Amino acid sequence: MVLFKRKPVQFIPRPTIEDDNAECWIIPETQELFTGYEAYLQRMDWYKARKFICEISGHSGLSFFDALKSETAGARDVDSAFPEALKQPVLRKIQFSTVSRIDNLVDQVYDGFKGDYYPGEQVIVAKGGERHNGTIRDKATFPEIRDPDTGEITREAFARYRIKADDADAVEPEILADDVDVSRDRKAFTKQMLRSFIKNTVTREAWTGAPWLVKQDVAQLYHIDTNVPPHLQYSHKVAEKKEKKKAEQQQDGMFGVWSSSKLPELKPAQKGGRKQSQMTQEQFDQLQQAQWEEYYRQNHMDPAYAQQWHPQQSPTVGHPPNGFPHPHPHAHYPIPEGHHAPFPPPPPHMIPKQMQKPPPPPPPPVIKYPIEDMDCPPQRDGVQRPPLKFVVQSQASEKEDSGDLIPGLQQGKVSLLLETWNTLNVYCQELKLDSFTFDDFVEAMQWSSTEIECELLVEVHCAMLKMLVNSEKDANGAIQISLPDLPEPEDSDEEEDEQEESHVSSPTPEPDVPARRTRSSLNRMALAEQERENSMVESEKSEQVTHRAAELFTEEYGWVARLRKRDFRQGGWQLILVGLLHQLAGRPRLTQSCNRILTHLAPLDADPTVETVVFQYSTMDINLRAEALQLLCQLFLETKAVKKFLEEMSATMTHYRKKKIDHQRARKEAYATLRKLHDERKILAPMEMSPEPVEELEELPDAEKLVEGDTEEIVDSEDERPMTTRSLRRGNDRANERKRKRDEEAEKAEKRKKEAEEKASKGSKEYQRILKAIQKENEKVAIEQEQIDIVDGDLREADAYRTRCLGKDRFCNRYWWFERNAMPYGGLPDSSTADAEYANGRLWVQGPDDMERLGYIDVAPEASNNYFRCFQMTPAERKALEEGPTNLHYATQWGFYDDVESIDKLLDWLDIRGLRELKLRKELTAQRNVMATCMANRQRYIHPEQAAADANGNTNGNGTATPTTDEEADDEKIVTATTRMSTRTKTHSNNIEELEKVHRCLRWKNTTALHELGHRHVDPPPAPVSKKGKAQVKRPSGLSEVVNASERASAPRERRSGAGAGGRKSEEPVLNRRGQPVTRQGGRYNF
Repeated sequence: MVLFKRKPVQFIPRPTIEDDNAECWIIPETQELFTGYEAYLQRMDWYKARKFICEISGHSGLSFFDALKSETAGARDVDSAFPEALKQPVLRKIQFSTVSRIDNLVDQVYDGFKGDYYPGEQVIVAKGGERHNGTIRDKATFPEIRDPDTGEITREAFARYRIKADDADAVEPEILADDVDVSRDRKAFTKQMLRSFIKNTVTREAWTGAPWLVKQDVAQLYHIDTNVPPHLQYSHKVAEKKEKKKAEQQQDGMFGVWSSSKLPELKPAQKGGRKQSQMTQEQFDQLQQAQWEEYYRQNHMDPAYAQQWHPQQSPTVGHPPNGFPHPHPHAHYPIPEGHHAPFPPPPPHMIPKQMQKPPPPPPPPVIKYPIEDMDCPPQRDGVQRPPLKFVVQSQASEKEDSGDLIPGLQQGKVSLLLETWNTLNVYCQELKLDSFTFDDFVEAMQWSSTEIECELLVEVHCAMLKMLVNSEKDANGAIQISLPDLPEPEDSDEEEDEQEESHVSSPTPEPDVPARRTRSSLNRMALAEQERENSMVESEKSEQVTHRAAELFTEEYGWVARLRKRDFRQGGWQLILVGLLHQLAGRPRLTQSCNRILTHLAPLDADPTVETVVFQYSTMDINLRAEALQLLCQLFLETKAVKKFLEEMSATMTHYRKKKIDHQRARKEAYATLRKLHDERKILAPMEMSPEPVEELEELPDAEKLVEGDTEEIVDSEDERPMTTRSLRRGNDRANERKRKRDEEAEKAEKRKKEAEEKASKGSKEYQRILKAIQKENEKVAIEQEQIDIVDGDLREADAYRTRCLGKDRFCNRYWWFERNAMPYGGLPDSSTADAEYANGRLWVQGPDDMERLGYIDVAPEASNNYFRCFQMTPAERKALEEGPTNLHYATQWGFYDDVESIDKLLDWLDIRGLRELKLRKELTAQRNVMATCMANRQRYIHPEQAAADANGNTNGNGTATPTTDEEADDEKIVTATTRMSTRTKTHSNNIEELEKVHRCLRWKNTTALHELGHRHVDPPPAPVSKKGKAQVKRPSGLSEVVNASERASAPRERRSGAGAGGRKSEEPVLNRRGQPVTRQGGRYNF
């Protein structure tokens, strides 16, 4: 039968139905009958829950119906496979057995029937060197015979069988054989088969000592007695336990005084809520009081006990406060012979309850940190989170500096700008774009001039659009994304009339009314009606035309055809953007956003021309521009190019993981060699050697743990580059002072060492050899460690699958450092704005999402009251108190930190007792030095005047020395100018140069497209190559430049790795599936 919680499922008895016409519901599998539909549904839901067990196979996690099918099929298989001749003997053996565990029962039955055979059973006879298959016809058992005098066994008990041979080549049709000559087939009788047979035919009640009982139908089939003996019945067991309990209580009442030292009897807890004793509580209290009085009377009436009192001390009368007599004052004196020892105090179970002291409350459990952050008690030290800075006017305060605010930006659009900027910088290989800073990107998104072109804004849009549709020469201009169908234009008024007539003639279909109305059917009807009304309202809204985007294109030259021809000049890319958004409006999820943008780009009150679109885009605010560009990013991520790029990055990461393992293994071997060399050095070291202790081996990390987790770093000497730290005012002077002291101490130690070496034995060549070998191994360890650091940086830059969040604080605010993975810390080293030396330069903080806010902050009133009882404040009050005035309530709200002092204050504010803040603090600590460098570079880039003022103190924003002479300053200016003017010529006008000083976004040039394609994305392809191998390439703003096409195709550009790479070069290239080298940014990341 099917089991639920290891017990058979009990079926509901059939109710009495008086009215024959009443509705009822039945479950065919169980034949259960219900008069109410709700009860029927509840029972069916319970049967469909995957909580049942098949008794035959033991499979759990099944619904009742699945378990029933499994049990039926298993019972059929077991019944057909188990030998028919053994069924009755096995069942008779099992009937009324009291073996508790089924495993022990199976072993017992199997051992008993392993060498016993019964008539009708198929066996194998091995007699006279021949083996025959046969069927047992008759069986005779012979008992053992013992010698009457000695009692020794003269003949063992055995059985003899008459077997009918089934083989045609048998000499005799019947064989007479003993049990030693008979055996079964191995698969005919096994423990697994016996176990399944027992589960299918035998049951047992769930109480201790219950016997195994054959099921009623099986017992009737095999004529097995089912009358349970009285001593095995449950009532007999209960009566026996009651009598035993009563006898124990009587014995305790008579001899309880003298058996106080008896240990309590341990018994299992009884189930079912039955009484453990027949006495009432009042009777039990009276018995306990009588035992106490008897004990007290025995102690105070004993004359021997009275003689032990002090002569001047009267015996204590009455009951002392603690419930037993006062101890004897001279109990430590030896007791005279013939006197009795004082009685000990009574045991606690004999003291009446009114005299017992209440036990002390248990101490509170020790809290094991870390725990849930909101469960940590508040610090109440007045320390608040450092104030955030904002880019949205609605979030900023009046006192905040307006330099960080983005004019006109709405609260929900900050995430769009960050997402778009991050996507463009991560996938700049596929887009063939130079990297750019977030500040330049925001400034470009606000560019509104129609006379001067912002190359950053134009190239970003053109690069995105080119990835959606191939050019005419590439796969016939195949579209790389799935697009909805364009709305069909209405040809004539006659078709409109026909559609209106057909619309009027077709009535609204009536909903199907079910034959039997139930609550669920009525709910489905109401839901269908509501959906039909909503669809009608949406269709009416969609019919209202709010723009003239459809009139901008013709069937012969639509936006797809224009995009295939790469017709981006003279407002072409704005026109393509309008056509794409018009077609994307066919997606219901994007309809509202696309129509909102198209309403501005192609308004109803303006002519549908290219000039109108160009002018309208120049007047469009940053919010709509961010929405449009974010839609392009979403479409770009659907292309096959992104999938291919991620696959190549995965192969790159696999390569570098293997490479890191090789370096770790080499470092481990170097450490093992160092360990041996240090042991030899200790043995060979002269006794009169220098008093300065040499570096001991214990200071080296464990070589066994280096490959498993590379978290330790060894500084073998002071020649290594110190880790970058935050830059403070006069920080360089203090660093120089510390370095000078360290150099002086190193010189003194070196001098003492040389003096000691001169005194040492000059013949110790072996010792000198050991020292050189140690120095060599130390250099090897340093080289391997440097390679490991390089590979770690490469792995970080190749991790482009997703942007990884640093973590969350106690109020579920998310912290984002976008340079953490998938891009260099300082942007691409050969970008046109590489002198900025930062990418984003801010630690962004995002508010909690709705689910976390409702679960942790804005909780239900009951949960808020419980929290207030624990910490005397609600979660919302704690958030307002500990975060200060700059709060983030929703996921659409963003703030940021852009200075290292705020990062240090944030690290101090985080509570490591919480799980989330412990992880966040670990990540922030690991990225703190890089943040300090990038933030300092950002301040220098966006505030050059302040950087120039700081340079007068011979330090820049990064804490490094700046040129002090005019010649060095001039040289630096020349280098900087060369970097910035790499894509320009002397034909630039003074107006452009002046604008570039004011607007940093104009300094950005797409040098990647110029070197890889020979032209910008917005420009048409270059002219064909001439016979001399030189092509005339057009440059923006009337600029032209002669480029050797053969050199451009054959000589790859040499790039630095990034901010943390230190100018390294890869040892060997990584190849993709086509055998081409795979790099992070098309050869521009030197992995």
